Amino acid sequence: MKSLTPLLVSLSLAASSLCADSSVEFIGMEAPNTPEKMAKAYSEAKVIIHTPNGGKIERALSYQTLFGVKDKVGTSKNPAGQLYSISQKPLMDPFGKPLIAETPDSNSLLNVEGSLYLVTHYEYDWILSDGSSAEKSEMWHNRAPMSMTLTSIHQDMRDGKLKAVDQYPIDFSKVGGIWIPCFGSQTPWNTHLGSEEDYDLYFTAASGKEYKKAQKGLKAMSELYFEGKQEAKAYDYGYITEVTVKPNGKTSVKKHYAMGHGTWEMAKVMSDAKTAFFGDDGTQVGLYMYVGDGEKELDSGTLYAAVWKQTNEDNAKDGGQAILNWIKLGHASSEEVWRWKENLTFNDIFEAYAPAEYDPQKHEGFKAVKAGHSEIEYLKLKPNMERAAAFLETRRYAAYLGATTEFNKMEGVAFNKEDKKLYIAMSYIEKGMAKDASFAKDDIKVAKNRCGGTYEVALSSGISDSDGELIKSDFVPVSMHVPAPLLGEEIATDMFGNTCAVDKVANTDNVFYSSRARTLFIGEDSGTHVNNYVWAYNIDTKKLSRILSVPAGAESTGLQVVENLNGHAYIMSNAQHQGDFIKTMDKVLQIQVAPKIDKFQAPVGYIHGIPGL
Repeated sequence: MKSLTPLLVSLSLAASSLCADSSVEFIGMEAPNTPEKMAKAYSEAKVIIHTPNGGKIERALSYQTLFGVKDKVGTSKNPAGQLYSISQKPLMDPFGKPLIAETPDSNSLLNVEGSLYLVTHYEYDWILSDGSSAEKSEMWHNRAPMSMTLTSIHQDMRDGKLKAVDQYPIDFSKVGGIWIPCFGSQTPWNTHLGSEEDYDLYFTAASGKEYKKAQKGLKAMSELYFEGKQEAKAYDYGYITEVTVKPNGKTSVKKHYAMGHGTWEMAKVMSDAKTAFFGDDGTQVGLYMYVGDGEKELDSGTLYAAVWKQTNEDNAKDGGQAILNWIKLGHASSEEVWRWKENLTFNDIFEAYAPAEYDPQKHEGFKAVKAGHSEIEYLKLKPNMERAAAFLETRRYAAYLGATTEFNKMEGVAFNKEDKKLYIAMSYIEKGMAKDASFAKDDIKVAKNRCGGTYEVALSSGISDSDGELIKSDFVPVSMHVPAPLLGEEIATDMFGNTCAVDKVANTDNVFYSSRARTLFIGEDSGTHVNNYVWAYNIDTKKLSRILSVPAGAESTGLQVVENLNGHAYIMSNAQHQGDFIKTMDKVLQIQVAPKIDKFQAPVGYIHGIPGL
C-alpha cells in the first residue's frame, strides 16, 4: 500500500452503553462532489439508536484529529512516522531529511487494565522529501525498514473524546526488524496481532527483474536497518507478529513462525483462542487455517490450505459459490520453523525451473504450480523437506499438494461469532480467479470483476481434512459466496473518473464485524473510486451506508471497532497514499484537488458519535 492518513473513527453519545434490545442504524452520507470535500477525510453520516420502546436517538458523526505522522507526540523527539535502524537510530532519506512513513495502517486501541494504548503500523515509505516516489527513485531502496508506534491515549469520560498523550516506536530488534506491516487484528486475550507481507521476497525461485527486486529490498534491510552489520534473508520476514502491551506502557514483540510464511494481510483468531485465518495478499494466493495445539497457542499448531470446489456455473458473475475442503500442510512449533529459516534457503527445499528451462524429458517428478505470481514454476520437493516447505514456502507447498492458489488480492478477515461466519475481502476478482483453460489446475472459474467483493464463509465443526483426519476446531470453513450487496459493480467512467459504482463498495480491503451493531464495516483500497470510503453493512437489514470519505487517491486502512469503552464506541480507520490519484480521475478536477492535499501528513483521528454498544 502507500502513504496513509490514519483516522480513528470514534463514536460517542452517552456515558452509558446501549440496552441489549436496542439496535443501531447508520444513515449514510453522499459521495464528495467538490474539490474541498474530495481533498479531506470527513464524515457527514448519522447514527440512529432504536430503543426497545420504539424511540429513536439520532446523532451526527464528525471527524476529529489525534495526530499526524509529521507530529511529535508528547515527549517524543521524532515525528510519529519516523523510521529507525536496529539501534533505534532515526533513518534519513537521500536528502538528509528524516525518513518518515506516510503509511499508518493497522490500529489496535487496547484497554490494558484501565490504561488506553494505540498500536499503529507504518506499512512502507511512499514518498521522499523532494516529492519523488520512494519506490521509483534511483537514489533510494525498493523497501525501507518499517515500524510500529505505541501511543498512550486519554479519554474524556464526559464526551468520549480521545487525546494522544505520549508516543514511542516499538522495538523489533529482537526479531530482526519488520517487513511491510499491513493490516492487523486484536486477539481474544487483548494483544495486537500484526502482519508482514513478503512482497518481493517470494520471488526467491525466479530470475530477472523480480528476483533483483527482492535482493534490492533485502539489501536495504541489511544496510539501513542492520546498519551494514548483518545480512537480512528472505525467510526472516513474512510472519504474523504479536505486540503485547503492559499496563506500564512497555511492549514485547514476537513473530509466530508456526503460523506459516506468506504475504499476510492479517490473521484473525476465532473465539476458541486457537483457530486463525489469514488474508493472503497478492496474485495466485490461497486461503489458510491455523489450529493451535491449545488456547492462546500460536507457536505450536497445524497449518491447512483450502481447496475451492465451485458449485455454480463456469464464469459465474456473482463471484462464485463453492464448497471448501482442507489439505493438511503440516504441524510444527515456532522453535522448529525458526531453526529452518536460519539454516535453509529455497534451493534446499525445492528444485525449480521456469518454463523456458523446463524439459519434461529430462526433468522427472516435477509439478507445475502458480503460487504468489502468475508465472508457472516447475517444482520438485527435495527429500525430507515436507515440513520445512509447509512453513517456509507455505503458498508453494499448498499448490504443490493440490490446494487452491488462485485467489487474488485477498485482504481482511472478520469474524461473526454468533452466526459462525467469516467475512473475507477480495479486493479484485480477476487474474487467477478467472477461468483459465491454459493451465491444468483451474479451480476458480468466475467472471472478472475489477470492483471486487466481500465473501461470506460458513463455519462448522466435525470436519475432516483430505487425509480423513478430524480437524480439531469448531470453526472450519465449509462454503463461501458473495452476498449480492457486497459485490462491486463496474460502470462506464463517470464525470469524476470513477469506474465502479459510487454507491457500492469497490475493492474491499479492511473488514471488521461488530456483534452488538450486527454490522460489517468495510474500508476500501480502490483504484476504481476517486475517493475511498468506509461503509457500514447491516447483515440483517442488508442496508449499506457510506460513513466516511478519505482524501482523493487515499486508501482506507486500519479498521477496528471498539464496541464499549467507558460508555463510548470507537471505530478506527486510516487513509493511505492520499494524493495518489487514479488514472481515470478528471484532470481538471485533479488540478483543483491536488494543492489541497498534503501528501506528507497522514492524520490519525476519529469520528465522534455513537454510544457504547
